[in-house]
Amino acid sequence: MFNSINMSHVFVLDQDEALDFYVNKLGLEVGVDIDFGPMRFLTVRVPGDPGREILLELPGPPGMDPESGEQTRELVAKGATGFTFGLTTDDCRKTYETLRERGVEFTEEPTEQPYGVDCGGRDPFGNHFRIVQLAQPA
Repeated sequence: MFNSINMSHVFVLDQDEALDFYVNKLGLEVGVDIDFGPMRFLTVRVPGDPGREILLELPGPPGMDPESGEQTRELVAKGATGFTFGLTTDDCRKTYETLRERGVEFTEEPTEQPYGVDCGGRDPFGNHFRIVQLAQPA
């Protein structure tokens, strides 16, 4: 029935700051950046992978009413949104060191797991993400 997931979203409090973080620190690339007037449709993706994009979405209209938007902004600011997305890499420890040097905040250092090596970080708004180096099948 479905072939893939092509988009997910992360609530951010400032799209320009989010763009700087996701592109200049994490190393993603802009997928789409369109100003629709009442909203800016801004996505990022892994360079060269048009298959899935992350919408950097401001909470509020037109996607939700103003009151819900304010409540969502409060939750994002507290870091209460939980896991937002995961990225894969061929070398988790090297990626961790590179991103740490760029100023990315990490909540967990690279750790051996049954599925590989992973670490946790968060964006400037408190959204949590994971980076994983998947274990090679035996």
